[in-house]
Amino acid sequence: MADNQAAPAGDGKVAYDFAAHERPLFEAWRDGGYFQRTPGFGAHADDPYTIVIPPPNVTGVLHMGHALNDTIQDACIRRARMQGYQTRWILGTDHAGIATQTKVDKHLAEQGINRREIGREAFIEACQEWRRDYGGRIVSQIAAMGCSCDYADEKFTMSPEFSRAVRRVFTDWYHEGLIYRGKRIVNWCPHCTTAIADDEAEYEDEKGHLWHLRYPLAEPVGGREYLVVATTRPETMLGDTGVAVSPSDERYRDLVGAKVILPIVDREIPVFADFYVDAEFGTGCVKVTPAHDPNDFAMGERHDLPKINVFDETAHVIEGYSRFTGMSREEAREAVVAEFEALGLLESVEDHDHSVMHCYRCHTTLEPWLSEQWFVAVDGLKEAAARVVADGEVKFHPERWAQVYLDWMENLKDWCISRQLWWGHQIPMYYCDACGWQDASVDPVETCPVCGAPTRQDEDVLDTWFSSQLWPFATQGWAEDGADAPELSAYYPTQVLSTARDIMGLWVARMVMASESCTGQIPFENVIIHPTVMGADGKPMSKSRGNGVDPVQLMADYGADGMRFGLLMQVTGAQAMRFDEQKIEGSRNFANKIRNAARFVLMHLEGFEPGAPEAVTPADKWIFSRLAALVEAVDAAYDGYEFGEMTRALYRFFWNELCDWYIEFSKARLAEGADPADRLACQRNLVFVLDQALRLLHPVMPFITEEIYQQMPVHDAPMLIIAPWPDAAALARLRDEEAERAIEMVCEAVGAIRSARSRYGLSPKTVLDAAVRADEADAALLAGQAALIRSLANVGELAVGADVAKPAGSSAAVGAGIEVYTCLAGHVDFDAERARLAKEQGKLAADVAKLDKKLANPGFLAKAAPEIVAKDQARRAELADKLARVEASLAELG
Repeated sequence: MADNQAAPAGDGKVAYDFAAHERPLFEAWRDGGYFQRTPGFGAHADDPYTIVIPPPNVTGVLHMGHALNDTIQDACIRRARMQGYQTRWILGTDHAGIATQTKVDKHLAEQGINRREIGREAFIEACQEWRRDYGGRIVSQIAAMGCSCDYADEKFTMSPEFSRAVRRVFTDWYHEGLIYRGKRIVNWCPHCTTAIADDEAEYEDEKGHLWHLRYPLAEPVGGREYLVVATTRPETMLGDTGVAVSPSDERYRDLVGAKVILPIVDREIPVFADFYVDAEFGTGCVKVTPAHDPNDFAMGERHDLPKINVFDETAHVIEGYSRFTGMSREEAREAVVAEFEALGLLESVEDHDHSVMHCYRCHTTLEPWLSEQWFVAVDGLKEAAARVVADGEVKFHPERWAQVYLDWMENLKDWCISRQLWWGHQIPMYYCDACGWQDASVDPVETCPVCGAPTRQDEDVLDTWFSSQLWPFATQGWAEDGADAPELSAYYPTQVLSTARDIMGLWVARMVMASESCTGQIPFENVIIHPTVMGADGKPMSKSRGNGVDPVQLMADYGADGMRFGLLMQVTGAQAMRFDEQKIEGSRNFANKIRNAARFVLMHLEGFEPGAPEAVTPADKWIFSRLAALVEAVDAAYDGYEFGEMTRALYRFFWNELCDWYIEFSKARLAEGADPADRLACQRNLVFVLDQALRLLHPVMPFITEEIYQQMPVHDAPMLIIAPWPDAAALARLRDEEAERAIEMVCEAVGAIRSARSRYGLSPKTVLDAAVRADEADAALLAGQAALIRSLANVGELAVGADVAKPAGSSAAVGAGIEVYTCLAGHVDFDAERARLAKEQGKLAADVAKLDKKLANPGFLAKAAPEIVAKDQARRAELADKLARVEASLAELG
């Protein structure tokens, strides 16, 4: 729905015009300084509550994962602010090395410019210009959500302060032996021409082949003249330096120690035994290419094999391989297979599906490639990072993610941190080519401290995650003063981190390692792993699938409050969340409900005088008790980070208990001619309950609650954003189980009578008799509310008791511990009604049977599109529900 002005309110009431209020309210909060760290109050006046935003890519735009995560963080920080904590939500963006360089490369290429032609400095300036032009998009979109970040102190991972922190950590870790340079297998992207961390590789299933190739033995062994190796990558055989078999494989035991002649390149290589080899896979013989496979590299290390790299940085065959030189991987594969076939050495080819690594940015197939890179020796860091989670210093929510974290940490390998890019933190390693001096330094080194010759800096940049791991403390003054930085000393560790599961290893674990190493403290006390937002079809959102949803458009259609509340309502303990736009629309309607309820209260305040709320009637006691229960439930949900439970509790209270019932109970007390003292008490109670409900709703629906708060007749804060959070302990004294039970039965009785009217088409003005059967205790409670039932349900005679019998010609409804009978005799033509219902029953039963037959047809299920099947299933469920209700009405009529 594109026209936010046309959002339906229902019953002729006024729709909430969110577009008119959101921007002015945001500016009022920001200009009032409420987003910055302000003095606390009350019991938490001296306590900090800090959250660091997972920094989005500087070139990014808001997606549904951001929308959900930012809503969670804002809900937490707004509630803490209202609780009196010194709150701060640290905002900032990540320079996103590969992502930004790729975008700028493409932008320059469209102008006919190549970055290698303009040089490094000019390219970095182009990146900075790109950031100036596009870097603020996602921040402005986060602001449109109403997120109460500290916009006055925005951080950036390439700012001078942050860059110094990065250089300091690299230098310290290098001198401590935690960073080293070595020649090892890395995941290489031939398109981006850079190394990629293991954790960043995306695996995709591909249809491929398993080629069985004959390798001739240098000398026959036991009558055998060749071995057959099975491989998915024939092109890498150019770099083979051995053939491995399993030590337990009887078939090849006599061949261990023999030599084979590598076809095409005429290289003599050994046959050896290694327990890595699976005797059941392929032929049981494995070609070993140490420079192009990490497992082969490990075997090469164990058996002292040469490591021959046959590809250049763009994955083309290097010089020295005759006609294969210059071929791409794909071309070399075809040519090698053709050569084997021509030589009579191609044994067979079989189909083979396997998982292949791709670059997470450009989706190019990655190449395991031997190259010299910088690594973090994680064994010196991961023990402390595992301990703080195992000991519960850092808690995960849901709790099961702690074990996932620990498993990941246990299997962690040394981290390749160098990237062959220009945009990013250039590695602070300096070299003197004249005398061989080299060292890491926080400050630039232009001349060699040994011989005075000019130095050069390492050309590579650091992995983006290397700088991002410093985010919690590098944003709080650590770069200059270390762990003694005033801000860090006062406000560290942070209280909450909210993030997605897919970067738990890439980012969360590394932040813990870095913080323990650099500050001696954990970076955060609680980690919220929110669900992944999937498309309505249950699949990951993507442009290619066409199932993506734009949160900016959702806000235009339903308002920021509607999107925020609707997203949190869909959160459960599951790992994935299937997006349902109807929940967003329902939450927009909920905003209308809130606005109209507030409008009713504010329109009935003639003669209002501020004063304490007072429970005059059982309905007052009931709503106060339900409010107390709500505060308890909401606090418990926040403390357990159960955001779906929290929003559902708020929805039930506001929509059902406050709007549908308590306001209904209040109408007679506010009407003209009502007792003035009771009217004032009712006004005060409505204002009090509405005020408390607005406070509870504010963290999730900040705009509409603030707009209403500004119109309230009493305030204890200039704006709701800093109004005190409801006091659970004080409200707990208002719990009244007897009042709750009494009004619960009233609601059930009135609801049952109204439902009977609706089923049989009786006017609300028609006076009906009714009876309620309950046990003695409940009957005594309910009898005291007989007048309320008569008034709300337009009932004449009302019988309540433990021995009440079902009157003739009445409908029956069963509630929680009560039975409600609505007398219909004299108002309904039972014979005509039976005939009408029987006819409707027959038609519905036939329609259900027709759909059952269709949905049981294998041919239909195999050929029909999934959305067609789903539509028919939904229609069948709808008809079955109608049929059940018709049959229930028939049974009721006898």
